[in-house]
Amino acid sequence: LKPNARIRLFEAHSEFAGEASNGWHNAGTGHAGLCELSYTPHRGADGEVDVSVAVKIFEQFEHSKQFWSSLVRDGVIDDPATFVRPVPHIAFVFGQEQVDFLRSRHRQMTKHHFFADMAYTEDRERIRQWAPLLLEGRDPNEPVAATKADDGTDVNFGSLARQQVEWLGRQDGCSSQVAHKVVGLGKQADGRWKVTVQPKNGERFSVFASFVFLGAGGGSLPLLQKANIAEAKGLGGFPIGGQWLVCDDPAVVEKHRAKVYGLSPGAAPTMAVPHLDLRIIDGKKALLFGPYAAWTTKFLHKTGRLFDLPGSVRLDNIASLVRVGLHNLPLVRYLIQQGLQSMNTRLVELRNFYPDAKADDWKLIDAGIRVQAIKKTDGDAGIVHFGTEVITDEANTISALLGASPGASVSANIMLDVIKRCFADELATPDGHERMKAMIPTFDDDLHDAVYSDRQRQTSDEAFATLRLTEAPADLAATA
Repeated sequence: LKPNARIRLFEAHSEFAGEASNGWHNAGTGHAGLCELSYTPHRGADGEVDVSVAVKIFEQFEHSKQFWSSLVRDGVIDDPATFVRPVPHIAFVFGQEQVDFLRSRHRQMTKHHFFADMAYTEDRERIRQWAPLLLEGRDPNEPVAATKADDGTDVNFGSLARQQVEWLGRQDGCSSQVAHKVVGLGKQADGRWKVTVQPKNGERFSVFASFVFLGAGGGSLPLLQKANIAEAKGLGGFPIGGQWLVCDDPAVVEKHRAKVYGLSPGAAPTMAVPHLDLRIIDGKKALLFGPYAAWTTKFLHKTGRLFDLPGSVRLDNIASLVRVGLHNLPLVRYLIQQGLQSMNTRLVELRNFYPDAKADDWKLIDAGIRVQAIKKTDGDAGIVHFGTEVITDEANTISALLGASPGASVSANIMLDVIKRCFADELATPDGHERMKAMIPTFDDDLHDAVYSDRQRQTSDEAFATLRLTEAPADLAATA
């Protein structure tokens, strides 16, 4: 958008994309609302499932696909298979109440052109063809249902991020550095930001910038507090840890060629909705099940400290934090229980999806940490926001990304919102508008409107072709 921009990127960790973008730390689903039942949790007055959030997320993911395809066309990324592969997305439920829910969801979703091709079935043999592990050992009398979308994806966001950073480092006036932690952030009299950086091995130094973006995962909140902007007053963070069960036995992995999502159990946060996923990471296939949530006081998995949460307490946010504890006791109890549960208890939840799962085939690994935003909304303090939040100051000189799902999947759309607000002048010029249209052709179209159905199909097909996602979903050669 702005070819003469000078950009410096600082990463505290010893590698780029080692935290929430790491392939093992997120689901890599390529969230488009195709199978995620947490995006359609409510029924309207007519008793039907409300799919408006799924529609919104699908449109946002369209922007990501278009942007990624532009990276391939422009040579930023040579081989799209290094970060994205086609994997069907399935929603699976069991029990009559859940079946009724999924039937309503499918009925409402297929009314929209985004989801017109989504398949639905209650037929066990058809489900067995889609994902045989779901029915191995299951009670034959238990009602089951599933939806399937063949245009789903598996995304290695770590690989995607690292390739973009490598390209950035080769551009004139730009640089990227690991093991460089931002330790100070202050607004100067001339309107610029003074950013103080501490290298792991070396003396700290400062740089000055007209605009700062904080995309530090859980580390964004402490940096935002250092900025001392009015928009961050009262803002707090609620960290939630995660774990996965992983199976890499080829005899099991080769039977499951999909990402399968279910309904969230009880007090579980939306980011802890259970799913059984095929992952392709660093050239290897594996199955992941989870995530299992856990109580933690760290804001980052690899570089965080146990003091992160108490260290974030300020006079302006202490009321919000206290109310979270008081008003979300079921959630707190759930997180503690999840962290203390035994391997056998975790296997019980896995067997709700895959009844014949064998304990010896699975191991437990740590996933990433998500810091959910806590802020005052409508005069009510202490609301935990389980979506993705962007905080921008009134002068449009600093923005910070907070939150979790759908997160990385819709990051292109998130940055579009930041650009529209903070770089509106650049975007409004004929050259700027043309450059953005080259990257994201539909960035200023309302694709959810039925009049754009043909346009959406065309741009989606073009992006899929460029990203080589038009091959048969079963062809999952491990190259990502």
